[in-house]
Amino acid sequence: MTRFRAWLATAFAEMWRGARFLVTGVPLALASLWLIPVVVAVTLVGWPAAPSAARGLRRWTAIARRRVGAFTGSPVHQAYPPLEGGLGDQLKTVLTDRSLRRDLTWLVTNGLSGTVLGFLSAGLPLAAVNALAIPFYWQAFPADQPVASPYPVTSWGGALAMPLVALGYAALALFGIPRLARWNAGWSRRLLSPAPGIRLTEQVAELTASRAAALEAHGAELRRIERDLHDGTQNRLVGVVMHLGIAERALRRDPAGALPMLLRAQDAAADALTELRQVVRTIYPPVLAERGLDGAAAALVAACPVPCTITASGLGRAPAAVESAAYFVIAEALTNIAKHSGAREAEVRLSTRGGETLVIEVHDDGLGGADESAGSGLLGIRRRIVAFGGVTELTSPEGGPTVLRAELPCGL
Repeated sequence: MTRFRAWLATAFAEMWRGARFLVTGVPLALASLWLIPVVVAVTLVGWPAAPSAARGLRRWTAIARRRVGAFTGSPVHQAYPPLEGGLGDQLKTVLTDRSLRRDLTWLVTNGLSGTVLGFLSAGLPLAAVNALAIPFYWQAFPADQPVASPYPVTSWGGALAMPLVALGYAALALFGIPRLARWNAGWSRRLLSPAPGIRLTEQVAELTASRAAALEAHGAELRRIERDLHDGTQNRLVGVVMHLGIAERALRRDPAGALPMLLRAQDAAADALTELRQVVRTIYPPVLAERGLDGAAAALVAACPVPCTITASGLGRAPAAVESAAYFVIAEALTNIAKHSGAREAEVRLSTRGGETLVIEVHDDGLGGADESAGSGLLGIRRRIVAFGGVTELTSPEGGPTVLRAELPCGL
């Protein structure tokens, strides 16, 4: 009995959700029916108004996309070519836009089916309630105008059979309305989504942008390494050579006095080696190879001036390039927190999603208001993530808190 109550409650919830989706779509469907003659008129005689009509249709279908996305639980994407240039260019775009043709198909189909399904989803539950109530009021109707739902009720026998009819209506509503709603949302999603070729074009554009970002990040990294070597290590090595030259001349003149020169040359060589190791660590930190990403991130957290904790779950070994990118993202984020946030505490969370995506979240309770354009390193983080085909989200309202979330595809 408990299972039956649970099933019945679930069925009623699904019916209510489907009926709400279909009934609230009736105004949209009726308006679509009204728009059909407008589209025909523009097609036949109003060519100069076609770009404006196309923009209006885009806004109209955006409403439907939001409804379908909310019902199905996943957004419905759109992809339109920009309506730019003169009237001739815009008309050419309108005529060649496959997404616009799909929108027009949805407009006609939804105008017809959406209206019928909406009234049907409202009528079935109401019919069930009416059939259940007929035994209580059928006698109030004149004998020559009996209640007819679905047959004329002229006797108590016919009236007492109406609850069975109500049960039929209720069964149709419980089982039919959710399926009709899913069917309506399904074909609407197919028509309102970008055509396969358009989606492929978008993906090519995204890959092109990612490749450009990767090349830019790679070039910036090479310039940084060159600058570190030139301004730091190279200068120190030049100092070593100079000290050795001075020591050589001292050895020729006064061997006993050459020892201090050799010691200074040794110190300079040690400083150059230390700086060279630091540069190498910025290319690929050895701690990643030794302790993995979670251990390397824990070392960064321990060294952060702001009290910080780390939570790592389900991490495996990822490709070296991915781990290196994640390491530097965490390092840059913690540096930003220490320099700019005014936070009292921070937290780093590392996890995986679906076994294929590394998720990095860095939280702090600082002042908020983080801005990529302010030169705080956030733009570099985004470029580093984009280079791997990942995504970055930054939430930082004034007054905080700030949450940086990065996702790196890695095939864990």
